[in-house]
Amino acid sequence: MKKTNDEYRAELSDIEYRVTREAATERPFTGKYWDHWENGKYQCVCCGTPLFESGTKFDAGCGWPSYHTPLNPDAISEHQDGAYGMVRTEVRCSNCDAHLGHVFTDGPKPTGLRYCINSASLSFEPSKNVESGQ
Repeated sequence: MKKTNDEYRAELSDIEYRVTREAATERPFTGKYWDHWENGKYQCVCCGTPLFESGTKFDAGCGWPSYHTPLNPDAISEHQDGAYGMVRTEVRCSNCDAHLGHVFTDGPKPTGLRYCINSASLSFEPSKNVESGQ
């Protein structure tokens, strides 16, 4: 089920709405997940689709959360982005079409990719601790 822009506006913060629905970019080193290293899954803030696992996150030094592999390649769609006189590959949530960020070919092994994602497009679900039953 797709939501209307008014429904997204009511549910999301201003920056979350601008990033996911208007393809804005948050300033580097300001998002809540750029320096976040807890174990768990990063999900689309708009629809909850699981996008990235913490084990694929790495410090790219760019100020945005960066991952080398999506949790499920089908959860992310790629689109050519020619804005600002550059040619880049935009990544969006396949489920709700939320703008997530961009993917570049300067990442680490095993993929050589760097999914540079806006924190504002993500929510985080921590891993459950098996030993404590949480």
